[in-house]
Amino acid sequence: MVKAALYVISGPSGVGKGTVCRELLAQSDALTLSISATTRAPRAGEVDGVNYHFLSKEDFLQRVENGDFLEWAEVYGNFYGTLRSAVQDELDKGRNVLLEIDTAGARQVKKLMPEAVLIFLAPPSPQELLRRLKERNTDSPEEIERRQRCLQDELAQKVYYDQVLVNDRVADTVEQICRIVSQNQL
Repeated sequence: MVKAALYVISGPSGVGKGTVCRELLAQSDALTLSISATTRAPRAGEVDGVNYHFLSKEDFLQRVENGDFLEWAEVYGNFYGTLRSAVQDELDKGRNVLLEIDTAGARQVKKLMPEAVLIFLAPPSPQELLRRLKERNTDSPEEIERRQRCLQDELAQKVYYDQVLVNDRVADTVEQICRIVSQNQL
């Protein structure tokens, strides 16, 4: 029997993590996306257990204390995290799990699950990343500048990853990740 694995995708903001993960899930039935938990209120159309596991702040913090999370962080006053039980349930069913998180979360996961496969997505160049951030038109100029200042620190995190891929073309990156998953199943 093939053992299922946890695959963690992370990298700097604007590198295309979300796009790559969406394509991976659309093209491969070998992966299932882990659903994160959050304390933020559901947005219009979001469903508990589908988009996120929506928890109260008290419940979330109790679960942190109980060691229920593989990783967690506070972001702009809300908590986000990956429930260990949600990942383990999928792994126990023989399903590979895909997790899209930041570099700090990836290091937390690796500490608790050393067998997890960490994949770092890097931009072709800092200039290309800046172009993508501006082009996606979702961040203010101040936010883009802040993200650009953090880039070198984020890129330095790649030493903690099992694989480092340059996300120049989404199709090529998806193909490389599919190959990693296939090779890991042997």
